[in-house]
Amino acid sequence: MKVPEQPRQFNLWINGNSTASASGRYITRISPAHDCPVTLVAEGAAEDVDRAVVAAKESFDSGVWASISGAERSAVLYAVADRLIERKDELALLETLESGKPLSQAGFEVEWAAGLWKHAAALCRHLYGESCNTLGAGTVSMTLREPIGVVGLITPWNFPLLIASQKAPYALAAGCSAVIKPSELTSATTLVLAEVLKECDLPDGVFNVVTGYGSPVGQALCEHKDIEMISFTGSTNVGKAIAATAACNLKKVCLELGGKNPMIVMDDADLESVVDAARLGAFFNMGECCNASSRILVQEGIADRFVEQLTTFAEGLKVGEPMEEDSKLGAIINEAQEQKILGYVQAGREAGATVCMGGGKVETEKGCFLEVTILDHVPSDSSVATEEVFGPVLSIVRFKTLDEAIAIANRTDFGLSSGIFTNDYNQAMKAARQLRAGTVWVNTWLEGHPELSFGGYKQSGLGRELGSRAVEEYTEEKSVLFSLGKRQPWW
Repeated sequence: MKVPEQPRQFNLWINGNSTASASGRYITRISPAHDCPVTLVAEGAAEDVDRAVVAAKESFDSGVWASISGAERSAVLYAVADRLIERKDELALLETLESGKPLSQAGFEVEWAAGLWKHAAALCRHLYGESCNTLGAGTVSMTLREPIGVVGLITPWNFPLLIASQKAPYALAAGCSAVIKPSELTSATTLVLAEVLKECDLPDGVFNVVTGYGSPVGQALCEHKDIEMISFTGSTNVGKAIAATAACNLKKVCLELGGKNPMIVMDDADLESVVDAARLGAFFNMGECCNASSRILVQEGIADRFVEQLTTFAEGLKVGEPMEEDSKLGAIINEAQEQKILGYVQAGREAGATVCMGGGKVETEKGCFLEVTILDHVPSDSSVATEEVFGPVLSIVRFKTLDEAIAIANRTDFGLSSGIFTNDYNQAMKAARQLRAGTVWVNTWLEGHPELSFGGYKQSGLGRELGSRAVEEYTEEKSVLFSLGKRQPWW
């Protein structure tokens, strides 16, 4: 695979068709790894959102998707999963060109995304209500799970297809119609996904894509009176703004936001396993990951040995051309993010942290590439240890006791993921119970399965994605009560 000579052009996707935006303008995506245009994406506006919502609402009200059986919906979603794998190379290349991530990683993410469509397909046939037969001889009741309606899905730039696949198939499994707004930096794979859904016989209007900037497209989605729910993945600040906007007409919101995830390393841990997990957790996807283990809390007795082994291991990570198979880290998404990351490294230095390796740019002819960076002796209250860096920067904080480690781990506004490495199950269980996070890993990191729910505590979000109840997020519960025989008079 190679960088194309001409950028690929995409329009909006509304009512089952590729269509130009009202403005007629396009956003040019410059590859962060190659400094050349790779895609042209239609620049949507509020009136384009209106068109998409009208199409989605008409499809929902018609019952063409919402009223068919779970088995029929399941067949479509399974077909989508298979088609994603068939188009894997195309999708992976587009993700690499737009995001800068290694091509091999992008290919793996397509496979992971396909697995989510299969999981959602299975759940299509397992959406249940309840019945109650204990209300007296003259009464019986039941509850129904019904699709909430038209949903707005807003996805970020770091895992474009994967995060779209954490939302869209579950909304569709419930019977909803959707309008999705991908990041303007990485829109291509979502538009290919729309093509795939059409190929797999999803009715027109059920899945619509409006590309463009957060304002006006994302804002219009959040404000639209016919959008019943917003599911958003992105920064905590934007999530707060979406929640405030949605409150104006009481939309339901599901928010998967930022994280500052602590990995606790006890002195009895298997260091070889920890070092490998720490390297993956901190530097996977260039650290542009809400689940990154961007701060590692290490017990003092093994801290020096751990830092030495981790630094040696991290030196073997190749940063460079994402199209090359041996590149483990690709380019940073854009120059603004690159400067933000470097600012956090400088703040760490000023707070007294020791730079064990990295800390600067990788000098290349093209692209935004940063060195793998490890900071030691990081003060637990410094900005680099408490705020989301979203880059290949690992902060090491030393502690004496597990109680101290748990206190440090919980001393942030975030609560997305966390973990502990220890061979003492008492310590593991204590941490699992006391860490204030939606996920706790024990002797592993970044291990995920569609069967497990995902979401955060505190300012890491609201609601849950994935898991056995993922489809329920996109439903309303209705109580239905039957009176049997002659009704008793009021008095």
